Amino acid sequence: MSKLRFRVVETAFKKKPVAVAVPAERPSEYFAKYVFNKEKMFRYLPSKVYAKLTDVIDNGAPLDRSIADEVAAGMKKWAVEMGATHYTHWFHPLTEGTAEKHDAFVEHDGKGGVMEEFSGKLLVQQEPDASSFPNGGIRNTFEARGYSAWDPSSPAFIVDDTLCIPTIFIAYTGESLDYKAPLLKALRAVDKAAVDVCHYFNPEVKKVVAYLGWEQEYFLVDEGLYAARPDLLMTGRTLMGHDSAKNQQLEDHYFGAIPSRVAAFMKELEIEALKLGIPVKTRHNEVAPNQFELAPVFEECNLAVDHNMLIMALMRKVARNHGFRVLLHEKPFKGVNGSGKHNNWSLGTDTGVLLHAPGKLPEDNLRFI
Repeated sequence: MSKLRFRVVETAFKKKPVAVAVPAERPSEYFAKYVFNKEKMFRYLPSKVYAKLTDVIDNGAPLDRSIADEVAAGMKKWAVEMGATHYTHWFHPLTEGTAEKHDAFVEHDGKGGVMEEFSGKLLVQQEPDASSFPNGGIRNTFEARGYSAWDPSSPAFIVDDTLCIPTIFIAYTGESLDYKAPLLKALRAVDKAAVDVCHYFNPEVKKVVAYLGWEQEYFLVDEGLYAARPDLLMTGRTLMGHDSAKNQQLEDHYFGAIPSRVAAFMKELEIEALKLGIPVKTRHNEVAPNQFELAPVFEECNLAVDHNMLIMALMRKVARNHGFRVLLHEKPFKGVNGSGKHNNWSLGTDTGVLLHAPGKLPEDNLRFI
């Protein structure tokens, strides 16, 4: 087990000490500790299976169902070694967050006991009830089947004792019940159209990848103050607002040092994010009082969206450890800033060319245009 140091932080109102675990290792040592990434795949999968799966991930090759059992076996072995007892198909329904239904690695052994099992069939597809999700009017319960299907382009990860498998979520009639399925279709359409254009400049281009670098702004509110606000308690966001102190003329929060209590929250959040393979890089105060921001290094668009959804859930959890509540969906009032999620989006070819970069030569500039 890794050695941990503990730092005690006091909350402003309750003065209750909070012990924050700080790993002794450097971030590079625990980055993606809880992610079934290519490094783990190489260790836990047969070489032929690893080659086929990486072809699916890197080149969009069709997923060979015959390798599913071997992938599931390797994934389960890694997850069990990491202490996981359950698995879930993690998806993005048409709500503000993510959803999951947990199942244990437990099946009858036929001898009055149980055994831990996870087959390729369980990995690739599940059938959670869809009757309670927004689904375009399909409300007959007997027709409310929703199917989740594994998205191998986004790696599985572990949260607490559960192996989380990123999936799409569709109705039995084929309609999308989530945000990931339309995103993957859109990324494929952009890839195909952009490759066709790139062939005018370089016939060797085979793939165009969409990259996304998101910025997550948020507000931190002390739990004591949060409890005194009916709008925050009932809706999770402000319905009442007024101009900031000094109307922000001096912007002393924006350019000031990060408060120590907030820095402790940020530190724990970064550690947990890095363990889940989210490459958080930037943290700072934002313009409005009590507003802050974090941002990761850019990633492939689908993975970046998964990581943003994951970190929002992580922020809510970690904030409670420090006597805070985090607000992610604030809307601006007149004279008051609101939270933003800026999306810095770009396209790049598999030959290493950034398509959104204007060139110095006429040919390069034409490609950009």
